[in-house]
Amino acid sequence: MTSYISHTTVDCGNAYELSEWWKEVLGYVDVPGDPNEPGHPECMIQTPEGDHHVLFIEVPDAKSGKNRLHFDLRPSAGSRDQEVERLLGIGAREIDDQRNHYGPGVGWVVMADPEGNEFCVLRSEAERATEA
Repeated sequence: MTSYISHTTVDCGNAYELSEWWKEVLGYVDVPGDPNEPGHPECMIQTPEGDHHVLFIEVPDAKSGKNRLHFDLRPSAGSRDQEVERLLGIGAREIDDQRNHYGPGVGWVVMADPEGNEFCVLRSEAERATEA
């Protein structure tokens, strides 16, 4: 017997605001029949197809220290650098530039969402294909 991951949960200070921000980042939507609204202490979003869910739960304690688990994002269109600029424009913060970690332009960028949760932006599949 094995298990599977039902959804990813993110502890946060404001579930509604953070879920709305991540919906814009990921292109996710509210769960049909269960809309997220301001003041909701738990807000779930999902891919439009419903095959991955992220649940935001309000907790009383503030984030402290580095995340032990984080998202690695790969742009579905455009380049890593274009995606970094888009995310900066909607409120992400750059934490660490590792774009040259494995040589010129082949690394990633560590960013944080509006509540300080770290995530990484990787190169797109098209960018990765050019290194072969």
